[in-house]
Amino acid sequence: MAQDVKHDAETKTETKRRRWWLLLLTLPFLGLCFPQMYARATPALWGFPFFYWYQFAWVIASSVLMAIVYWRFRT
Repeated sequence: MAQDVKHDAETKTETKRRRWWLLLLTLPFLGLCFPQMYARATPALWGFPFFYWYQFAWVIASSVLMAIVYWRFRT
């Protein structure tokens, strides 16, 4: 019986830790949620206006963040 209680406590602690990893998935949402902050032409990168390369950078960053969260939940 005591072992079950200890296992339940460890499971709850692990669940709480995993919830923090899920917060990483809110970063792309917050980074793209307010277009008035990045809807401008400067600074340009290789001839692309800031608006376009900022969004594309979030595509790559989102993929990396999803991979990190996936690997964390997989273990």
